[in-house]
Amino acid sequence: MTRLLHISASPRGQASESLSLAEAYVAAVAGRPDVEVDHWDLWDGSLPGFGPDAAAAKMAVFAGEEPEGDAAAAWQRAIAAFTRLDAADAYLLSVPMWNGSIPYVLKQLIDVVSQPGMLFGFDPEAGYSGLLAGKKAVLVLTSAVYGEGRPTSFGIDFQRPYLEWWLDWAGVEDVTTIEFRPNLVTDQVDLVRAAAFDELREAALKL
Repeated sequence: MTRLLHISASPRGQASESLSLAEAYVAAVAGRPDVEVDHWDLWDGSLPGFGPDAAAAKMAVFAGEEPEGDAAAAWQRAIAAFTRLDAADAYLLSVPMWNGSIPYVLKQLIDVVSQPGMLFGFDPEAGYSGLLAGKKAVLVLTSAVYGEGRPTSFGIDFQRPYLEWWLDWAGVEDVTTIEFRPNLVTDQVDLVRAAAFDELREAALKL
């Protein structure tokens, strides 16, 4: 059984281009008896925060200590979020561009689950090592203004490089990135969207 975790970062529901595209991927695999799909809507209230108590817990773990009190409770919430992430064999991330980067709720997830001994290991001489090796990911990235080859007055992309870096840092090496960035070329939107749908269906065959 392959467990697919769809992490959706748009709050726009059915009006979301990123979610609509990702649903095409899910539809292509959902009927398979060997695939189980979990949809994590990051706006559903289940994502814990990562404030002072959690930060204290993280530094305690880094120091080889056990978090205590409120820090321990915050750490358990972070562990629960990571456990849901780690239970998946593959990830589908549907992500709109916000202000050149990613929605803050996705950065919150990344900050919650990126913990020592869970998502990464660390050696004082060798540095970081990702602990999610063997998993794969599909990134569905959208933007309304930014697009490759456009002037910087249309934005700069901190969305794709950050997410690809984070996945690589976590040990996920098999990453497929599919973009939908029609911008203001309204007479080609349908063609660009159709091409993105085709890419997603093709990617689904490789799951």
